[in-house]
Amino acid sequence: MTRPAELYACLYAKEFPAQAMVRLRPQLRERPFVVMQGEAPLQQVCSLNTKARTLGVAHGMTNVEIDTFPSVTVLPHSQAEEKAAKSALIECAGTFSPRLEDCSDDTSLLLVIDITGTERLLGSPSKMGKTLLHQVKSLGITACLAIAGNFHVAICLARGMSPSNQVAIAASGQESVALARLSLTVLDLPEKYAETLSLWGIHTLGMLAALPEKALVSRMGQEGRRLRLLARGELKHLFVPLEADFTLEEHMELDTPVELLDSLLFVVGVLLEQLILRATTRVLALASVTITLSLEGATPHTRTVRPALPTNNRQLWIKLLHLDLEAHPPQAAILALTLTAEPGSTSKVQRGLFSPQLPEPMRLDVTLARIRAIVGEDCVGRAVLKDTHQRDGFTIEPFTIPSESSAEVISTQPRVAIRQLRPPENISLTLIGHQPKAFFFREKQYTVERAYGPWLTSGDWWAPTLWGHEQWDLIARSRDGELLGCCLLRDLTQNLWQIAALYD
Repeated sequence: MTRPAELYACLYAKEFPAQAMVRLRPQLRERPFVVMQGEAPLQQVCSLNTKARTLGVAHGMTNVEIDTFPSVTVLPHSQAEEKAAKSALIECAGTFSPRLEDCSDDTSLLLVIDITGTERLLGSPSKMGKTLLHQVKSLGITACLAIAGNFHVAICLARGMSPSNQVAIAASGQESVALARLSLTVLDLPEKYAETLSLWGIHTLGMLAALPEKALVSRMGQEGRRLRLLARGELKHLFVPLEADFTLEEHMELDTPVELLDSLLFVVGVLLEQLILRATTRVLALASVTITLSLEGATPHTRTVRPALPTNNRQLWIKLLHLDLEAHPPQAAILALTLTAEPGSTSKVQRGLFSPQLPEPMRLDVTLARIRAIVGEDCVGRAVLKDTHQRDGFTIEPFTIPSESSAEVISTQPRVAIRQLRPPENISLTLIGHQPKAFFFREKQYTVERAYGPWLTSGDWWAPTLWGHEQWDLIARSRDGELLGCCLLRDLTQNLWQIAALYD
């Protein structure tokens, strides 16, 4: 079986710091803006968009120089936002091939993807390239793509592409022809080599490839031989794949502090849209979302929202986060926010043919969030018994929907209905021979006809929460003939009699 020929796709995004900022600020796409880095007052332009470059703005300009362009918007450089944008692009490229190598620099993003042998799965290189660029564009990033059988050829073609071209393909055996017209700037040469070649009158890769090898090595050493092989498209490369973890996280620093929660929701919606898009490419949904708010002069405010089922419904997540932040508002103005999501399966719950219909997850989760805002976080859920005989020995856990429907066995045997009294009601009791004989309950006197008990239970003797109960089950009748079944409870630690439940 013959081994398929090597094939590499190079994804190249220019001015990546600026693109990472505008990715979450779509309103800036039609306006000139620059990204400044460094400490004031020594800040300099590190990245800019095409509209700013058209006005004459260049890299390295200071704040004083930028002030002469009143229409240019100035943004501070954010490494967190740039890191999040880069992670999103790596995840997007990873859906086409798990073998990626990162060759990015300070001003641009450059990812080389090993697509050897993927034609049957992804289609022709041209089709694969257009599909990849379409997904990159959906992330808010503008990039170009070059495909070649040589690692370095793909990089040089991507760096030398004009903005009008999006996909360039170098045919097998024609790499030197495809590189011949490119300027030497695509090689990112050290200054001393660039100056030497300029003095020789060498300006393109074709001119560099035409130089005699021995004469070039005698003047520039082994570096000259490497540059000649690179210009001819013959330089080999040891591929070092990138091992990146899959994390769903988006970060955005606000231009001005925000105090109103409604204003914050617009930013949350943009971040959620990116998280949902990244999860959808992996056929996943968001199981939980954690929002971390960086506050002015205070510690970060963190909240986590987890619905009953993983979902990619953007409006649902906005509503749940809104309700949660209303119930637990931040205590200061917000400077930045980070959204971190936990991925989950998008599989549907298969119900039985005669099983009761469940409410829609969106309505259920929003309703539960509103109830929690009224009664408290720990008062909404399902009751789970503790491993104890203590009265009211249960905890509240969040509602969960099982992934598989289980057959329900319906018993036809009649059961006694019980009404729990919370809190238990105090009563006055008459004892004869240590057994209850009569008691007053809700302004009525009852005479005990039958008494079952006592049952003594106790626990937590090793802790301050020591408890002990004496329980009686009674059948009593009032003077007007009303029959009452009840559970009497005596607190042994306080010697207090109470009615805890009524039987119907």
